[in-house]
Amino acid sequence: MLFTVAVSFGQQSYYNDVNIDLTGISLKNALTTKITSTHTKTLSYDDAREALKIVDLVPGQGDFVYLLYGYTNNTCPSSTGNDHRTRNKASFGGGNTCEWNREHTFPQSLGTPELGQSGPGADPHHLRACDVNRNSLRGNLKFIDGSGNSKSVGGGWYPGDEWKGDVARMMMYMYVRYGNQCLPKNVAIGNQNSVDNNMIDLLLKWNAEDPVSEYEDYRNNYLGNASNTYGQGNRNPFIDNPYLATRIWGGIQAVDRWNYYSIDTEAPTNPSNLTISNISFNSVTLNWNASTDNIGVTAYEIYKNDVLLTTTTNLTFNVTGLSMNTSYTFKVRAKDAANNFSGYSNIVNATTLADTTPPSVPIGLSFSNLTSTSVMLSWTASTDNVGVFAYDIYKDDLFLVTTSNINYSVTGLTPETSYAFKVSAKDASNNVSDFSNVLNITTTASSGGGTVNELFISEYVEGSGNNKAIEIANYTGSSINLSNYSIKKQANGAGPWIDKLTLSGTLNSGSTYVIVHSLAISSLLSKANLIKNGSPVDFNGDDPIGLFKNDLLIDIVGTFNGGANNFAADVTLVRKPNVYNPNIAYTVAEWDSYPKDTFSNIGIHNITLTVNEYLNTLFQVYPNPVTENRISIKVDNTINVESLNVFNLTGKEVKSINNPEIQHNTITINNIPAGFYIIKINTDQGQAHKKIIVN
Repeated sequence: MLFTVAVSFGQQSYYNDVNIDLTGISLKNALTTKITSTHTKTLSYDDAREALKIVDLVPGQGDFVYLLYGYTNNTCPSSTGNDHRTRNKASFGGGNTCEWNREHTFPQSLGTPELGQSGPGADPHHLRACDVNRNSLRGNLKFIDGSGNSKSVGGGWYPGDEWKGDVARMMMYMYVRYGNQCLPKNVAIGNQNSVDNNMIDLLLKWNAEDPVSEYEDYRNNYLGNASNTYGQGNRNPFIDNPYLATRIWGGIQAVDRWNYYSIDTEAPTNPSNLTISNISFNSVTLNWNASTDNIGVTAYEIYKNDVLLTTTTNLTFNVTGLSMNTSYTFKVRAKDAANNFSGYSNIVNATTLADTTPPSVPIGLSFSNLTSTSVMLSWTASTDNVGVFAYDIYKDDLFLVTTSNINYSVTGLTPETSYAFKVSAKDASNNVSDFSNVLNITTTASSGGGTVNELFISEYVEGSGNNKAIEIANYTGSSINLSNYSIKKQANGAGPWIDKLTLSGTLNSGSTYVIVHSLAISSLLSKANLIKNGSPVDFNGDDPIGLFKNDLLIDIVGTFNGGANNFAADVTLVRKPNVYNPNIAYTVAEWDSYPKDTFSNIGIHNITLTVNEYLNTLFQVYPNPVTENRISIKVDNTINVESLNVFNLTGKEVKSINNPEIQHNTITINNIPAGFYIIKINTDQGQAHKKIIVN
């Protein structure tokens, strides 16, 4: 087939009704109207394949098509590499290494919405013949800058020195023709354009560096003629004249193939009188006088410490995100649509303010969800002239932890022990507030002999399908009315607690209460005390489940606000026997994990106590905090107390009594100064200790 290519060196008649003297987005919109209105024939995906067998033909080699991204002159079958530049047009296919297929230069999946195989997905202005394997290598990688032949570069795809201009002009056409569905920023990696942030400057660079080829002209002329079998009727304006891209988006000046425009080589004047105002802890405002240009200034570049910070079309800019008490230098330069740059403005210096003001004191320190080993602390947020950074929590005058929240769950406490908590606030400059009020609390008892102070979740089942169950155990020593209790879930570890399920009935001590999804298998349903369809019993492995009493959280499985981390997907979790109290902070070490669909433990639960834990239940200090410098210690008559020791918090022994006198099961110690102490008793059955406060 003979190729006749008419290359115009003046404006083509196709554009006679377009005002090509426009610039910027106005010119882009005019071209959109033109190439959309003349797109009179819509090709099917199969039509597009046949079109490539014509428009991708190599001049003078009627049986061969060009392969996009190819770079060697080897041919199949003598060489089966994916680097070939040409291939027989009849070798269309999808799998053989000597076949070619359609490359969506703008990948279907990168469209918003996806391009599919019709409309933009079947537009041959961006479809090209490509070696099957090379097409697969590119996949849907975004275009990125590089050099040499086509290849993967840093997670992107460089099309090759020979093809980068073709790619750029195809991407510009797709954007102008199909708008937001085919944004250049979705398909190319690089700096966003200052005129239009949907455009990537890399494409403008490639358009200027790689001139239009005879091959591109032939494709454009064929597809632009609707009388051709596979002609759409519209043209790619950036093949006809690459300089149109420069007129719209600026950047490196491309060739004016029409010789119509006067190429701008004059730079704008320097911006003048750059000043700084509104200096704060982390921001400043820049102002400057406008530059002038023979055609027009398109943008200003702002530099911070000699590094480009941003580009703006305004004469003022608020610089944010600065560090406090830090010095910076700023300067500005102007540019025009032809990417001519002015010199720099005057340099200005600024130092952000230093923060020396501490936050206000946290107030209202209070507690909730008190157990034998944990407590939830809460307080009212502090205020600060810049912003509160965090809160430091102290336990018994010793630093405990830092948190950014206004509540914190303290765990690992000792049963029947008194503690003093206080909180201070601090800001990013480490200015620290005074302490909040001191909050004194005493943890609850952890009784032995199979007696616990509160209900707790003893088993969690997340099995196949709807095999889901929650087991709650009662070892408090008393029957519990369940009407004050409920369970809730947090969906996917985010958001609020939802879908409250209130429990009912009475749960005897030593018994369990099992909640099962209504669509579980019969062997699991047979163990149920409550059958529920849907939420919260439709939990998955990333949904924390909470046990609530009077709407206060007392126990939890999973980390609240822990995100979709699948902490318990496809498993059964059983509370370990040595855990006998609830915990509002999910602790993995408290649970044994079993394979999916393990139901053997459901409906039964046992607990065990260590000797020390048992003994701690057999002696009590009252009152605690202690008043009048006298400690009363009541001991169970089943143990024989051999000695008693009192230590302060530094570990120094302040009192030691061997074979203490016991009257009415009570030991009395007088003349103890105010402070925090540890009392240790040594018995015929082992040792135990408690923490006390003497006021």
